[in-house]
Amino acid sequence: MTESPIDQSVFAELQDAMGSDFVEELVTTFLDEAPGILTELKRAAEMGEQNTLRRAAHSLKSNANIFGAHELAELTRQMEISGLEPEPSQIDILNAEFKRTATTLKDLLDG
Repeated sequence: MTESPIDQSVFAELQDAMGSDFVEELVTTFLDEAPGILTELKRAAEMGEQNTLRRAAHSLKSNANIFGAHELAELTRQMEISGLEPEPSQIDILNAEFKRTATTLKDLLDG
């Protein structure tokens, strides 16, 4: 069985500190905005726009950390730090991890 992409203790602490309604709003905003950030990141990589790539990676990393999405945060951290043009496979891996994270976040909200 695959480990959850969300650290349940971080998510629970966030809910305790901020309240379930606010966390639901944060998650919804993240799920709405992240696909656009991923598209921007991919485009920046294709165009060799390292500053845009770093900003997009930083934004996604910061948001992922809020929810305890450690793997997603680490993947984007690596892109942010390197600022290099990632291989297409890295973008694919990042997209797959986002989808896994999004599914789990939706499940947490529904549960």
